[in-house]
Amino acid sequence: MSTATPSQPTSADAEAVARRYFAAITARDLETAIACWQPGGREVVRGIIDAPAPEGVREFIGGMLAAIPDLRFEVVDTTTEGERCAVQWRLTGTFAGEPFLGFVATGARVELEGCDVLTVRDGLIVRNDAYTDGMTFGRQAGLLPPQGSKQDVGMQRAVNARTRMAGRLHAGPLEEIADGVWLLRGGLPSRTMNVYFVRDGEGVLVFDAGIKAMTSAVAAAGARLGGITRVVLGHAHADHRGVAPFLGVPVYCHPADKADAEGDGGFHYMDMSKLNPLGRVLMPRLLLKVWDGGPVQIAGTVEEGDRLGEFEVKHFPGHAPGLIGLWRERDRLAIVSDVFYTLDPQTGKKGHARVPHAAFNWDTEQARASIRKLAALEPAVAWAGHADPLTGDVRGILEHAADTT
Repeated sequence: MSTATPSQPTSADAEAVARRYFAAITARDLETAIACWQPGGREVVRGIIDAPAPEGVREFIGGMLAAIPDLRFEVVDTTTEGERCAVQWRLTGTFAGEPFLGFVATGARVELEGCDVLTVRDGLIVRNDAYTDGMTFGRQAGLLPPQGSKQDVGMQRAVNARTRMAGRLHAGPLEEIADGVWLLRGGLPSRTMNVYFVRDGEGVLVFDAGIKAMTSAVAAAGARLGGITRVVLGHAHADHRGVAPFLGVPVYCHPADKADAEGDGGFHYMDMSKLNPLGRVLMPRLLLKVWDGGPVQIAGTVEEGDRLGEFEVKHFPGHAPGLIGLWRERDRLAIVSDVFYTLDPQTGKKGHARVPHAAFNWDTEQARASIRKLAALEPAVAWAGHADPLTGDVRGILEHAADTT
């Protein structure tokens, strides 16, 4: 007894189905167009829909035909390989019918070009990835002002003003604070959230990831510096991981902070009862609702002695179990997240170096020991996770802070 072997799809099969599909749409033969689809196939028009066949496709194509009564698709060119056929097309017609995508018909003439990439199996479409120019459609259909018109220029100015204002509100200018190291300060009202950029090959790594409102500013600064290669969390607290989930790069931390970075940001060991009455109300909301970007997937871990470019990783547990800093021997530069504070978190006022507030610490006595460990390195400059650096007699300042209750 012989066993039949399923025939492999050919380029000719895929192209024939693609052309039949577009011809049916142009002929306004919705049922023939739908019959080209395998049930359960996916129609993905980027930025518009992701719908299953047959009903999702029927709703979208039917809605387009109803909105553009004289719609015509012209197949400009095709490129086919195996079961996939890429169709370059031109659409013409008049937006004079039913509402489409929530917009009432304007009577405007539309001429668009785009590309559909159809995957065909057993003579039916199983997926279509479609790409078109939504901005051009919006302008031609009268949903957006004509390019270069007074209304278009006015809209651009309004958007640009809003963008600039948002940038100024949430982050200051990028500062070069040492060779191959830059600082972006953010957060309202006094910009005391510090995000560091450290040269990492042709790009930069981000050390400490600030609060989520800084996302756009951090991404833009990283792009200007050659691109962000990775994020290294000084620790997992909400105000130090806020941007991390949104940059599209691997995120690293110390093993002892991995669970918190992927979880509640260490909130489980914080004790808000140690704050003043206003802080007890305000800080949980800031940490959980305003500053936090949420849990972040950790791609890998770094530990004491590991190298990140010119810097050596140092472990400073206390404020968080896996708090780390970066140490560069050649210029005695320390970037150490929340090993110490130089401001009062309840008032935002800057001042002398101090032990991080006990309300947020995993172990305050270990935090004191870590300040002494940092002091023993005798830094020339020590930058923290918030506010301003320590300079001058850094060792003496840190030893005094560790001994002060």
